[in-house]
Formats: sequence, structure tokens, C-alpha cells
Amino acid sequence: MKKTTAPKENAPRNWVVTITLGLTFLLAVTIVPWYGIKFGFSGWAWFFAGLFLLLNGVGIGSGYHRLWSHRAYKARTPLRVFLAVFGGMALQNSILVWCARHRVHHRDVDDNDKDPYSIGRGFWFAHIGWMLRDYDSGQIDYSVVPDLERDPVVAWQHKHYWALVWSSNIGLPVLAGLVTGDVLGMFLLAGVARLVVNHHVTFFVNSLAHCWGKQPYTDENSARDSWLVALLTYGEGWHNYHHMFQNDYRNGVRWWQFDINKWFISCCAWLGLAYDRKRAPRFKILRAKVQMEFKRARERMAQHNGDRKWLEVLEQEYAEFLETARKWQALQMQRVQQGKEALAAGINTRFRELEFALLMQRKRLALLTAQLSV
Repeated sequence: MKKTTAPKENAPRNWVVTITLGLTFLLAVTIVPWYGIKFGFSGWAWFFAGLFLLLNGVGIGSGYHRLWSHRAYKARTPLRVFLAVFGGMALQNSILVWCARHRVHHRDVDDNDKDPYSIGRGFWFAHIGWMLRDYDSGQIDYSVVPDLERDPVVAWQHKHYWALVWSSNIGLPVLAGLVTGDVLGMFLLAGVARLVVNHHVTFFVNSLAHCWGKQPYTDENSARDSWLVALLTYGEGWHNYHHMFQNDYRNGVRWWQFDINKWFISCCAWLGLAYDRKRAPRFKILRAKVQMEFKRARERMAQHNGDRKWLEVLEQEYAEFLETARKWQALQMQRVQQGKEALAAGINTRFRELEFALLMQRKRLALLTAQLSV
């Protein structure tokens, strides 16, 4: 984690954000439960609250985050407009502003002077505090989003952002209430409460996912993987993987890992609305895991004052690991240079052989580490 000097905390208060977040939260913890206890919410109110919450999560996760921030896949215009509308309904600023800050977060993660929501400045700051004042680290740097400035859907949403916010956050719940005969209950539950829950679900990715969980792929930054945070955040909680392989359209890379946005994007691809989904090569994922396991094996050996014999075995395994990685890189270069000729030469079989070699080495490393713990 990067170490920086503590930034000044006396930045000017952002009253618009403070009042908006404060007022909606206050309504959600007072008026909403009071109304529910006194009058009760209809089944339709619960249905639309859940539906809008899911659509907002997809709009932010599949749209703002994976499509526009990281270019992890491409989408047809109807899907892009859908994601822009329901991402905007989440009231987290326009695509352009959100992505500009998020790209800086990835570029300068954990740098207290530059990362807009650095966990190094505390849980509260990373969760919500960074928005309540106009900190220098939160200033919008449009130089990191020139591609988005040329995107017509992004430009349209940025220009009409507030019209979309008001029409979706007030218009849609009120319309649903008029249709179902429960305007006030619908507005309170599917409007106010839904908005507050969605805010804090997203904020957990900046706070909780940077301090709670495991680091199987890298410990060069604070991001962590947690199945519980993934459940709370539509799948964004596989955050250690994401920071290591940020252009992968998946955060939960295993098929069984809960990741609503991964499944949504895949369904859209099946329908022809999404295409060119990017995936990190399986070998690279394995390499990152094995690299971390070697690092932890060395740390464990140092703690237990491991003898020279075990150290030599570990270093021999690491040398083999580096050689396997070197062969994979050479194959990658050969595939790029030779194209179809490389496929004809059976290069995919050699890739699978290297992946298998890495899997076997991982098993040997696990046995070695277990013996070190005895």
C-alpha cells in the first residue's frame, strides 16, 4: 500500500451532496419504517423497490463500471441507453464524472493524495466522507476519459443528467404507484428507501471491499475478495481479482461465484446486445495465485526459521515457476506473430500443457507449505 502524507481535511463542504445524502437517509430510517408500521407497504411496492434496486445495481455495475470505466465488453446502442438511464437513476453522478474518478482510483489506488476514495484515509472517508467535502483528490480529471467524451450516449446522459435523475427517481415510482393504487407507499419504498440502499451497496465497494476479505491475487493494493461483500454488491465484492484484472468483464471469475453483473452481461451477449467480452487468460490468473502463494510460503518459512533444505526446495520450485511463465510469454508472442499458422502448429495444446504444469506446481507448493506448518 502506498504511503503518503496525510491530506488536509478542512476542504469546503459540498452542501448539495451532504443535504441529498443526509435527507434521503433520514427519511429512510424514520418516515419509511413509520409508514410501514402504521399503514404497511403493498406487495407491488416491495416488487418495484426490488426491481428498481436490481436495475440500478446493473446500471452501475454492468454499465458505469464494467462497460464504460474499464471497457470490459462492448454493447449495442439499446443496451447502452438502458444502462445509462438506470445507472443515472442510482444518483451517483453522470457516467463521465463517475468513470473519471474511478479510473483515477485504479491508477492511484491507496494513494491518500490522489485516490478519490482511498481506504488509507479511513473506512468512513472511503465509504461516504470523500463526497461530503470538495477534497483535492476528488477533483474531476477529464483527461483520463477522452474516449467517453466522444461517446454519444455518455454525452447525452451527461447533458441531460438531472432531467433523467428527477424523472426516474420521482416519475417512475409515482407512475408505478398510480398504476397500482399506492402512490405514497410506492414513492417511500421504491423511491427513497431503494435509493438509500443502492447508495450504500455501491459505497461498500469503496470501503468494505478494501478492508475485509482475502487477497489471493495480489497484496500490492488494499482490495480484497469476499463472498459476503459480493452478495451485498451484485458481485463487485470479488475486488482483489478486479484490481488485478480490471479489464475482465467478470469479477467472480469462477462459474459459481456470485456475480449478477457477469451473468447479466453474458445474457446480453446471448441476446446479441453485448459482444467482445474480455477475459483474463486462465494462465495469468493461475500465475497471480501461485505468485502470492510463493510469497506467503517464504513468509511462513521466515516465521518458522525454516532450514536450508526447505529453502532450497522452495527456490527450485520458484525457478521452475519462472521458467513456465517465460515459456507462456514466448508462446503468446509466437501466437501474435504467426496468427493462424500458430494455431495450425498446435499452439493451443502447448498452452494447455503449461496451464497443467502450473496447476501441478500449485499442488506441490500446497504440500510444501503444509509441511512447513508442521
